[in-house]
Amino acid sequence: MMSELFEVIMVVCFGISWPISIHKSLVSRTAKGKSLVFELFLLVGYAFGIASKFISGHLNYVVIFYIINFVAVSIDVCLYFRNRRLDLQAEAENKASR
Repeated sequence: MMSELFEVIMVVCFGISWPISIHKSLVSRTAKGKSLVFELFLLVGYAFGIASKFISGHLNYVVIFYIINFVAVSIDVCLYFRNRRLDLQAEAENKASR
């Protein structure tokens, strides 16, 4: 039980940053300063964390926090692609106006 609590605290601590990152992505409307590779590695890590819960048979409430983080990172990845498109549009407009 104590190990599950520590695992929840770890995942929640990691997860606190995602709403902040999503907000920054929404407001900034740029992909500059974001690392798609980093976020994809996080998605893979969370996917393996979720899979380990199912494979080990230790499916408990902790998996909910892994899923929440996975969804949050997925949203941030989608925003990366939106913002990258916006960056490319802005660059094209800057070139056209010269």
